[in-house]
Amino acid sequence: MFDVVFKGGLVVDGSGAPASVADVALQGDRIAAVGQGLRGHQEIDATGLMVTPGWVDMHTHYDGQVTWDPHLTPSGWHGVTTVVMGNCGVGFAPVRPEHRDWLINVMEGVEDIPGAALSEGIRWDWETFPEYLDALEGLHRSMDFATQLPHSALRGYVMGTSASETTDATPDQIAEMRRLTAQAVRAGALGVSTSRTSLHRTAEGQFVAGTFAQLEELRGLVHGLADAGAGLFELAGEHVTLDDDISWIEELATEAGRPVVFNLSQTDFAPELWRTVLSGLEAAVARGAPVFAQCAGRAIGVLMNWQSTAHPFKLHPSWIALEALPWPEQLATLRDPAFKARLLAEAPNQVGMFEAYITQTFDKMYVLEDGQGYEPHASESLAARAEREGVSALALAYEALLAHDGGGFLYFPLFNYSDGGLDLLHELHSHPRTRMGLSDGGAHCASICDGGMPTFMLSFWTRDRTRGERLAVEHVVHRQTAQTAAFYGLHDRGLLKPGYRADVNLIDYGALSLGRPELVFDLPAGGRRLIQRAQGYVGTWVAGVQTMAQGQPTGALPGRLIRGAQPAPS
Repeated sequence: MFDVVFKGGLVVDGSGAPASVADVALQGDRIAAVGQGLRGHQEIDATGLMVTPGWVDMHTHYDGQVTWDPHLTPSGWHGVTTVVMGNCGVGFAPVRPEHRDWLINVMEGVEDIPGAALSEGIRWDWETFPEYLDALEGLHRSMDFATQLPHSALRGYVMGTSASETTDATPDQIAEMRRLTAQAVRAGALGVSTSRTSLHRTAEGQFVAGTFAQLEELRGLVHGLADAGAGLFELAGEHVTLDDDISWIEELATEAGRPVVFNLSQTDFAPELWRTVLSGLEAAVARGAPVFAQCAGRAIGVLMNWQSTAHPFKLHPSWIALEALPWPEQLATLRDPAFKARLLAEAPNQVGMFEAYITQTFDKMYVLEDGQGYEPHASESLAARAEREGVSALALAYEALLAHDGGGFLYFPLFNYSDGGLDLLHELHSHPRTRMGLSDGGAHCASICDGGMPTFMLSFWTRDRTRGERLAVEHVVHRQTAQTAAFYGLHDRGLLKPGYRADVNLIDYGALSLGRPELVFDLPAGGRRLIQRAQGYVGTWVAGVQTMAQGQPTGALPGRLIRGAQPAPS
């Protein structure tokens, strides 16, 4: 008799093999058997349901939230059983006590996480990176979590905060960063990450430390991985220069013999560049380089709401004056026809090209009524509707945002939507050298809400897409279980096979869907964030313990820190 048996479900085991109806048995924290006629002390009727491994999300930013949120939401609502933090070169260790506010400033600017929430929520029980892991090891959560060493924090620790943002590292400083990288990986970091994109700036507007680091410094980081004999190098690169960067990415990966993964997205400013980058990646791989690209499951889209980071009126003088008032007073004013007329007639302040692009490009703005409209047709844009209806796009935006008692949303697909559809992502997710990531769970709290990406992958790409080819269920499950787990060396999970971790999702596939986004104020210090729940998860198990039932926490907290790579079952 096994502890738990899921009876008669459609088993999609994470390997990519064809799904089949079978029983899945758990014993303790491991998968014990997959077959027919299995018996357990607890038997769960899975007839008509899908049984999969728990999702392994390799690109999140729960570095601060992990210290206060036992369920790491929104990921916890979407069947995620393992997250990897410390991406894009930002995080909270190592840090000297006097530099904690500096790291909060970095995270607030880069990942749009309220600084007040981080200041109130984080318990600073560390200075060095090994001490950070020791602090995390004492946490009990509803999922497992692992992290990487962030380059910006490392640079600030070695060089000092001011110098780290403005100067090149000396040979001695590079040697120290190499030593500390090896130390972090030996202590349990899964790798080291950096950012080189000009989009990543601190809350004070400074480029993130390491953005312009010389090649020798990056070489020091990857050689630190080689010294430890483990870990990978994760890179948030400059989107419009990735074609030129492939050569040195290949060089570093080949020299150190460690995997390098970079973020690959399509931008409107260079919409065909991703193909050139993909060709460069393929050429590097053909020469033996361990190089990979990481891609999102959908357009990386800005959600616009009256209370969010960006919306079409954000730079209008009348809105700027109104924004300081409490929300009930804002809403009452927004319902005043005279205020509406004044706001629509105003010209926005001009503060920068990017800000203007986001707030004034109406042919890329769409009304998002529910959680399903992530591949809208160009005819649905505010610009196209305004032309048909003989009204201004701004007026349409105003009414859309005022819907749902002022809780309406507009969707602005920032990346991966230059062609007006998601065919390029179908190609990327079919490519053997890409990996599923960039959900950014825990980050971009009031601008992007992609923590539910695993749910979107399964519901949209395998079942709901109508404008192009779909992906096989088995492929999508593999993409976000065994493949993401193995990529970070977590060979003990991601498969429903004997000996593997008993991390399991029980899913009503026909009912699986994303809820409507919401903007809530539930972070420490009343910080705001966007959330999105899911329907269709009957239950989630971590290490053999049920942590979620019908989307609600059970109260069980079996999740722990993962220290370093984990071997496959013997």
